[in-house]
Amino acid sequence: MKGRARARIWGGALAAVGLLISTNSVVLAGRGEHGDGGGGGALSDCSVLSSASANLKSALSAAQAGTNGGLSNQMWGTLVARDGTVCAVAFTGSDAGSQWLLSRVISAQKANTANGLSVASFALSTANLFSAVNPGGSLYGLQFSNPVDPEVAYAGKAGDFGTSKDPMIGRRIGGVNVFGGGLALYDKKKGFVGALGVSGDTSCADHNVAWRTRANLGLDFLATNGVGGVAGGTRPDNIIYDVTNAPNLQIGTSTSGFGHAQCTPDNGSVADSATLPAVE
Repeated sequence: MKGRARARIWGGALAAVGLLISTNSVVLAGRGEHGDGGGGGALSDCSVLSSASANLKSALSAAQAGTNGGLSNQMWGTLVARDGTVCAVAFTGSDAGSQWLLSRVISAQKANTANGLSVASFALSTANLFSAVNPGGSLYGLQFSNPVDPEVAYAGKAGDFGTSKDPMIGRRIGGVNVFGGGLALYDKKKGFVGALGVSGDTSCADHNVAWRTRANLGLDFLATNGVGGVAGGTRPDNIIYDVTNAPNLQIGTSTSGFGHAQCTPDNGSVADSATLPAVE
């Protein structure tokens, strides 16, 4: 390959990386001397999330029982490790049919997305991607990359869904999801350890339930680990409501570039997001 052509290829690759890291002039916050999670390069497996996996159902159920807005539906939740492996799947209802069945795989997509697009020093929730992937957004088309592996998503017996025998567990599901409900997980000592996905209600309520579930699991140590995010402050990867719809259209523009549309019904989900527990 000639030098000039090679330079163009490498230049394009570096530009793509730079787009995600510094979109809209967002500069990733350094980890400094916070925590001891290291550089975040190690792709840890489910052994790091063994306690969280055992407690996922109870943590998710407690979060779902709160005031989250939306429809107050039952929920699915999925944990993935840093290497993308599904570690646990749970639901809050009396049986697997008590929740939207599609939301089982959607929750896994959300977990995979938050895990794959966050790093040790900077967290992106799936809610932060809503506007960025639309035409004209800085990450337009992202939702069509990294599709779900159908052999993982639809394998096994339906009776095992949401149990310790769920056929997704121990395998990589893939998938990209670009609305609320996916959050990266940060351990107090180990740093970035994976992600959580929650689905079953409006995407706004999903985000609120996921946030409370992460707190219940004790994996929201973003401040301790010096983790930044597009929302900033004490909730760096919180959902951002700054989308203004064009007159008579459901097409809106986000001031920050990382905004999420308000959901219908709202039932307090927007107000609730401003009162979610600050990260540790």
